[in-house]
Parts: sequence; C-alpha cells; structure tokens
Amino acid sequence: MKKIVVLALIFSLLVLSLCSCAKKGEEGMTSITLNEVAHSIFYAPQYVAIEKGYFKEEGLDVKLVNGSGADNVMTAVLSGEADIGFMGSEASIYVFNEGSGEKIINFAQLTQRAGNFLVARKADEEFTWDKLKGKTVLAGRKGGMPQMVFEYILKKNNMDPKKDLKMVQNIDFGLTAEAFASGQGDYSVEFEPFAASLEKEKKGVVVASLGVDSGMVPYTAYSAKESYIKKNADTIQKFTNALQKGMDFVKSHTPQEIAEVIQPQFKETERETLTTIVERYYDQGTWKDNLVFEKESFELLQDILESGGELSKRVSYEELVNTEFASKVPKAK
Repeated sequence: MKKIVVLALIFSLLVLSLCSCAKKGEEGMTSITLNEVAHSIFYAPQYVAIEKGYFKEEGLDVKLVNGSGADNVMTAVLSGEADIGFMGSEASIYVFNEGSGEKIINFAQLTQRAGNFLVARKADEEFTWDKLKGKTVLAGRKGGMPQMVFEYILKKNNMDPKKDLKMVQNIDFGLTAEAFASGQGDYSVEFEPFAASLEKEKKGVVVASLGVDSGMVPYTAYSAKESYIKKNADTIQKFTNALQKGMDFVKSHTPQEIAEVIQPQFKETERETLTTIVERYYDQGTWKDNLVFEKESFELLQDILESGGELSKRVSYEELVNTEFASKVPKAK
C-alpha cells in the first residue's frame, strides 16, 4: 500500500490547482469520474444504472474508468483524478492506518458476498473443503481479498493454509484460468467469466462458492475523499440514488432480463454465458437490498484482514463509513 501513497502524492502535485467540487458538463449535467477496480459482471447493478439511464435521470454524467486494481483506484481517488472509487473497503483502511492524509470515506456498499468460485478438474457433488488437503490450488496474489477470503474459509473449516495445501500465488489475476486449463494445479479460485469459460471449455467444474461459504462479506463499496463528500453532498446523494435504482431493478427482474440490460457493457460475452454468470451471482445473494454499509459487515472485513495478517490496527467503523446518503435514498415506487 506504500505504492498507493507515493503515487498519490505525485498525482496530487499535478492536480493541486483543480477544484474538488463536482464539475458541470453539457446541458447542466454534473460530470463525475468513477474509477472501478475491475469491469465485471459481479457489479451488475452499477451497469444497470448506467444502461437504464438512472444516473442521467439524477443529472449526472458518469465517466467510467477501469482502474484494474485497488491500488490504482485508490491512487486516482487520493490524487483527485477520480471523484469516486469503487473497490474493496480494505484499501481505505490501509490508507487510514498509514496516516497518509485525508480519509477515504465509504458511503455505499454494493456487494455482500465474495464473487469467486472454486474450480475443480471434475464435478464433485459432495465437495467439502477438507478435500483440499495435500492439493495444489491456484489461489491469487498474497494480500488480495480473493486470497484472504479463501484462507478465511479454510480456517473456518479447521485447515491450516500454510501446511495443509500448496497455494500458488505468483500468477497474475486473469491468467489463473489459462494456467489451470494448461494443467497447473488441482483446483483454482476463479472470478467470472473465467469460471464459466473453464466449464464451457470442459476444462473445469465449479464445486464451491467462496461467496456462500465465507458469509456476508462487504466485498466492494463506493468511496470518496472526505473533503469531496463535504463539498459535493448533493452529488453524492444523487449518485447513490441512481445506484439504488439499479439495485431495485436487479431485485425485481430475472437474470435473463438483467443480462439483456447489461449486454452492451460486455459485448465480448455471449448472451447465454452472460445469463449463466448473472444467475450464479443472483442465486447466491451477491447484491444487497440497499446500499447501507453496516457496522457488522465492516467488522467482519477487519476480521478477515486480521486473519490474513494484513491489518496492523483495527479502525473504528465511524471513522471510515458514512451511511447518511444510502439511508436517504427514495423508496422504490
């Protein structure tokens, strides 16, 4: 996370003269740069809000940028390059504990379960986590949320991640599926669309959901600098209102209907595959009913960080979470 601070300071010098107030775009629309940690079907309600025009209804012109990683997203938010960041809230905790300056406040939570799955070489209807003993698992980079959630599940099932199995952690995100397909490992921890692709190519089968077995984990949330939120409270409220409309649509429509709406965001993914992925996330209760980031979830997140050896000091929920905007969204009609 030191990388985040150093890069942020460099960017800050470049943007020091920029106003932290929301910018007015064409025809009176307020322009917002939203930097997301990845462009993933896992975040379907956000893309529903974009494709259904909910942000525009709130007077917002949202520019979506793929940060390709929490480090990059946090750097963009700290520097002012992005107005709002969408990533795991652990990044805001790390930055706060480093004492690097302004607090990054989480104001809306989107997902309430992990979005990755355990892929095996063949189907196993009676899979249990102890079957990983003595096996090799492609588990993601050390210190990342996918890997920490995986370790958290192992410990819940009385397994020692360091002794009971071999975890491969030197393969870049997005390349583990290719490595697994080529014969590496007995199991692989995969996000979508990689899990579905392995199944379609008959190179693997999903045998467990980390989202189900880890419990209600606040995997991703929206955050912004404390100063930006104070100066642009109306914009943050409108942004949250639009997101809630996306959440409401997802709650009241089928996976097939959701897939149809977000298809333009994933043109490279066939409709059938897209529907399968949405249904998988839908069935495990991936998305919250509302955007309120609750204290219990924040504390569970810190439990996972502690368990993974990545938390130097616990942080008060009140320091980094603001539920004011999510609590004020208009009720669905």
